[in-house]
Amino acid sequence: MQIALAPMEGLVDNILRDVLTRVGGIDWCVTEFIRVCDRLLPASSFDKLAPELRQGARTAAGVPMRVQLLGSDPVCLAENAALACELGAPVIDLNFGCPAKTVNKSRGGAVLLKEPELLHAIVREVRRAVPAHIPVTAKMRLGYDSPDGALDCATALAEGGSAHLVVHARTKVEGYKPPAHWEWVARVQDVVKVPVFANGEIWTVDDWRRCREVSGAKDIMLGRGLVSRPDLALQIAAARDGVEYQPMSWEELMPLLREFWRQAQDKLSPRYAPGRMKQWLAMLTRGYPEAVALFAELRREDDCQRISGLLGMQSQAVEACVA
Repeated sequence: MQIALAPMEGLVDNILRDVLTRVGGIDWCVTEFIRVCDRLLPASSFDKLAPELRQGARTAAGVPMRVQLLGSDPVCLAENAALACELGAPVIDLNFGCPAKTVNKSRGGAVLLKEPELLHAIVREVRRAVPAHIPVTAKMRLGYDSPDGALDCATALAEGGSAHLVVHARTKVEGYKPPAHWEWVARVQDVVKVPVFANGEIWTVDDWRRCREVSGAKDIMLGRGLVSRPDLALQIAAARDGVEYQPMSWEELMPLLREFWRQAQDKLSPRYAPGRMKQWLAMLTRGYPEAVALFAELRREDDCQRISGLLGMQSQAVEACVA
């Protein structure tokens, strides 16, 4: 069984990847998508969203990181995939699941699920362009506005050369609204010969058990559920192995919050760092009552030094925020 951390644009950046993989239980993670349009990107574009490439394509905790590309031009995607491999990407992942309107309007993400032939061409060209030992994988939704074409899309991706598929069990139109249709993961697995990961609406161990029962998938990808409960992968792994596990307490989580805030200040401007802190804290409110109280104190606060104080970091210098 593999447990992967999902790529989530604007949320799971290199800072949060670092912090979450320190907790444990995650077998691999994926970058936010790197947008490919009509040209070969400079190396700096990869470095911006995948700085882990400088350290062997692993997070500080040693968890492998894969590079995800998004676009619709098979040749251009192939050229950029080859460059990503030269820069150290151990796996190339292709995004056919992003539901964002701006992305879909420019022929990226889930809108391509309307064109199974194009999906096949993209994976085929990328597979041809990258070294044989480097896997090419794909993440898809069930469709744009209906799952009727999901099996055709999955078949196109697998036959194009995808080593495995991650299926977010909702359509683009459904976005992130529950429920996730895990039964479609089972249907996808029935028509392809490659492994299929289940993704979507796994917030708890009980959700994972239901997902496994309905989908039949042994491998999973966790997104918002893991961001909201940073030890969810460990909880699931313990349940899988039949061992007792005490979920992470708020006191155990606080050092991670402080580390996240430290890195946010180091890497982001004072204008944007508070927003990133609030974004993650808001998601933690789902699993931690203490996060609700802290978020209420922080939600209108934009002064970095005061935020540090609320996080119990008064003694730490905040050079970036007083510059």
